Amino acid sequence: MTGEHQTLALLLFSGFVGVTLAITTWVSRNRRGSAEEFYAGGRLFSPMENGFAIAGDYMSAASFLGVTGLIALFGYDGLLYVVGFLVAWLVVLFLVAELVRNCGRFTLADVVAARMRERPVRIAAGISSVTVSVLYLVAQMVGAGSLVALLLGGTSGAARAWTVIGVGALMVIYVSLGGMRATTWIQIVKAVLLLGGTIVLMVLVMVRFHGDLDGLLLTAAERSGHGEAFLAPGLKYGGDWTARFDFISLGLALVLGTAGLPHILSRFYTVPTARAARRSVVWAVGLIGGFYLMTIVLGFGAAAIVGPEAVRGSNAAGNTAVPLLALDLGGGAGSTGGTVLFAVVAAVAFATILAVVAGITLASSASVAHDLYASLRRPGGKPRSEVAVARIAAVGVGVVAIALGLLARDLNVAFLVGLAFAVAASANLPVLLYSLFWPGFTTRGAVWAVYGGLVPAVVLVVLSPVVSGSPDSLFPDVDFQYFPLQNPGLVSIPLGFLAGWLGTVTAAEVPDEAKHAETEVRSLTGAGAA
Repeated sequence: MTGEHQTLALLLFSGFVGVTLAITTWVSRNRRGSAEEFYAGGRLFSPMENGFAIAGDYMSAASFLGVTGLIALFGYDGLLYVVGFLVAWLVVLFLVAELVRNCGRFTLADVVAARMRERPVRIAAGISSVTVSVLYLVAQMVGAGSLVALLLGGTSGAARAWTVIGVGALMVIYVSLGGMRATTWIQIVKAVLLLGGTIVLMVLVMVRFHGDLDGLLLTAAERSGHGEAFLAPGLKYGGDWTARFDFISLGLALVLGTAGLPHILSRFYTVPTARAARRSVVWAVGLIGGFYLMTIVLGFGAAAIVGPEAVRGSNAAGNTAVPLLALDLGGGAGSTGGTVLFAVVAAVAFATILAVVAGITLASSASVAHDLYASLRRPGGKPRSEVAVARIAAVGVGVVAIALGLLARDLNVAFLVGLAFAVAASANLPVLLYSLFWPGFTTRGAVWAVYGGLVPAVVLVVLSPVVSGSPDSLFPDVDFQYFPLQNPGLVSIPLGFLAGWLGTVTAAEVPDEAKHAETEVRSLTGAGAA
């Protein structure tokens, strides 16, 4: 890329970072310092504000960069991510949003611990939430590195590494200074920017093809080198039975994983009532649905205008398809229009990454402080405040995410997020649904459900082609691949539900019917909700 691209994009990056830091500083001067303020923003956000924030939290680098890249490279099969990410919100809307808002205070563990022995349940749920959050953070770090590598011509590994470190440092600042209130406003600003940028690109793509969607799809298929197969299922997931099972596994993970994501669940606590939580989700579904429909046009537009070979040549995983599309739509390399549009899109993508990592870091630090620290600290020792522990935890989570982001820098960001969704669906969703709907559920069942999904999901990822045994894996020079699927959801999600059932039926503990009745009334009516 030219120096002109670099200068303009870096100025826009700096502008967004400056605005968000100003928001964070302003909020830090006007906060009360309580746990409710830090974790939930004082529960003062309206459904519309929270809906925009949820959309800003959910529409990550995986959506803007990764999904469009997969559609540009694999056509129809890339659409699975769009469908999965969107359909997942029906599960959230009908099964989770209101009930979680009524039963908990700040984290997933609050919902489960309402009717169980707190210590083992909070430790298990805390460990699971941190694991999911770190996996999700890694995807955002990889997206940031790919973006800046493209900006600098893809020649500087050091620049990519420093970008990941810089994003990590910013997310720690956002969370430790501003808490949920600053994070929410950053996400609202980012959602508006992302939706605006996506609309502009979609309109330009359709103008290029004179509004002819059929012409766009046929051109994309022609340039793909695969012909009509590009527009039919099977290009990525239809080669053999292993690929087909991978398709089912990924679909399960995407549809069921959203309801178990800690940073999504924590957003329901930022509104005053369960009704507001439901209305927040309705707003979010509308915004997210519109966004994903537009990413389909962008993905096929990148295939038709830029070409899969050029996309793959810039980034093997396809993470730079959208910035390259913007460059071409604006007039090509060296043109003023191309320079401006490329810089704007790159800045919006960078803003997307910063906003999402802030939300994830806040959720994971809340799990460390509110669940793990409160359960593991020594009796009689001088307790630190939860908020202070959360700020320290944000630094620790940031360091781990930076290290893993540097390691996984060549993987597709949408694919990495698929792994996070699989772990969330395997470990968090079973214990959440059992706690809300099964009267006989016990503490042992809760702990087994979490570990019975979490451990197999993580182990199967380690033993999968993602980590070793293939040229595209994290460690291509070694081979300890014993599990053939890239996504573990098909195996680990049923294991999580099975482990929860098995732990409950083998427990000597008698379920507390009174506590279940109290939880049921509270979840359905909001009586006694925080």
